[in-house]
Amino acid sequence: MTEIRSFRHVFDLERRIYSIDRVRLNPGGVPVRGVMYFLALLGLALAVADLPLIGALARQAPWYLRAIALPGAGATVLSAIRLEGRTFHLAAHALVRYRLGPRWLAGMRRCGRPGGRWWPGEILILPDGSDSRLRRLRYTGPGAVLVAIEHERGGRAVERGAAGTARRGHGPALRLRQRGAARRLDRGQVIALAAGARLIVTAGASRSD
Repeated sequence: MTEIRSFRHVFDLERRIYSIDRVRLNPGGVPVRGVMYFLALLGLALAVADLPLIGALARQAPWYLRAIALPGAGATVLSAIRLEGRTFHLAAHALVRYRLGPRWLAGMRRCGRPGGRWWPGEILILPDGSDSRLRRLRYTGPGAVLVAIEHERGGRAVERGAAGTARRGHGPALRLRQRGAARRLDRGQVIALAAGARLIVTAGASRSD
């Protein structure tokens, strides 16, 4: 007679071994999960026996105790364990994932704990040309620069696509300097720099970094 207290037991299907050839096992059968537990514990016992220090102590026990009795008892206990309705290996997997996983999530991504302090990385800010003056700037090509106010040029630049290469920081340099109280140009001027060419902008009367 099997008393059923909940339909959960009816639909909780589990693979079991009831006989081996003509040998009848216990009426309830042996769960396949228990056999897997037994094999895993047996492999663990054999691995521990080969360790240098703890293995010497483990080999003091009789072989049938290490290879049959202890793995069998462990498999029986693990098969009977239920943690919140889940079998041992599923519950252990969930606990390990929880332990190794992030404690705080934002948008399903790892984040810092509430109240923590966040430090941004280095931020590069480049003027967009909307100021009324030039700002000090160093730039190494390749690239293009838009100048929208009156300025003076000096030095020599290599146009993009020119033959030859220049080492970074040692290529031809073009210098720009603001012309007094410069006014905005009707049409901005685009300066194209080849690879390795440098653009050095020095501020005018209103010097700023």
